[in-house]
Amino acid sequence: MIILDYPYVSEFLKDTITDMQIPVLKNEMAAGLKTEKRLKFLEEFEFIKLIKEKGEFSLYSNSENSLGWISENLAFTGLPEKIELFKNKIKFRELLERIYPELYFKGVEFENLEEIRVEEIEKPFIIKPAVGFFSLGVHKVSTNEEWASVLKSIKAEVEEIKGLYPVQVLDVGKFIIEGNIEGEEFAVDAYFNNKGKPIVLNIFKHIFSSEHDVSDRVYFTSKGVIETYREAIEDLLKDIGNLVELRNFPLHMELRIGDDRRIQPIELNPMRFAGWCTTDIAYFAYGINTYKYFLEQLEPDWKTILADKEGKKFCLVMLNRPVDLDLKEVKVFDYEKLLSDFEKPLELRKADHGKYGFFGYMFTEIMDSNWGEIERILKSDLREYITFK
Repeated sequence: MIILDYPYVSEFLKDTITDMQIPVLKNEMAAGLKTEKRLKFLEEFEFIKLIKEKGEFSLYSNSENSLGWISENLAFTGLPEKIELFKNKIKFRELLERIYPELYFKGVEFENLEEIRVEEIEKPFIIKPAVGFFSLGVHKVSTNEEWASVLKSIKAEVEEIKGLYPVQVLDVGKFIIEGNIEGEEFAVDAYFNNKGKPIVLNIFKHIFSSEHDVSDRVYFTSKGVIETYREAIEDLLKDIGNLVELRNFPLHMELRIGDDRRIQPIELNPMRFAGWCTTDIAYFAYGINTYKYFLEQLEPDWKTILADKEGKKFCLVMLNRPVDLDLKEVKVFDYEKLLSDFEKPLELRKADHGKYGFFGYMFTEIMDSNWGEIERILKSDLREYITFK
């Protein structure tokens, strides 16, 4: 069963749903979708009734915008409590204290940010909305002197982004301050099957242009990433599953892995895989349809899948703008020029920058010998693709 919601449903996801004839909740977003084949719609009461009758079910949502509906209508499933436990970063940290007692964190109301005695907090630290999305409002503070500038940026960003998403997705009323987790950053699409076993469907490595960069510009997946980290990540998910009983539960997790190979979760996003349907890169890279794998309880045969992937990286390039770029001054973004700068772009997906604050994203395949394409776009402010008013 599936719930579709704003802001975005990819053609790949629509094709998957229609081909599989998965029951879809009939809401405003789903009812407005254009598809070649008919969607299998259920009215709200039918959708809820079917879940009650099934007893055990697999429910996926492409968007956290649907979390409010789940909370209001599916309390009998126990899902709202699990969603709140993971989506609220403060509650998530409290849960993980049993595994990571050494990690510092503190919740603070937005209106009380100016009262923070920053000199008393060990640095570097990260500050971000307690309920957040897409690195919105995320900042790293390394010195006392940086705090005034970071606080000013947070206030400006709150004014800009506070109406973009529902409070279940992005709530800028409360922030979390937490110790900086050292190591390389990764993102994982996975699910717990009906027996409670964690199944990893993809692992992305998140790379940055500098020490202070916290943007989502580039992620990549590869044979090396999967083979190096999959078993350790499965072990972490087993630990989380021991703390909270999870079955038929899709998730997108962000984490860091240190030089000592110790894994520490940053956040765990429930009921979905990578946002804005960026999870689709698993199909371009490995032939894995993450929606189908979850809904049909499939497990990847990684040995076979990775056999011919040597020397290749599959990249997700987010076309997010720098903080100092006023989107109101943008006349047009040159997507064709962007595509021409890559040897093997796989798919481009555009976004309304005026509405969503970024220009879209792209999947591209890179040979190791041509990694310069990624290094260049990683450091770009995208102005070479923008015509201003």
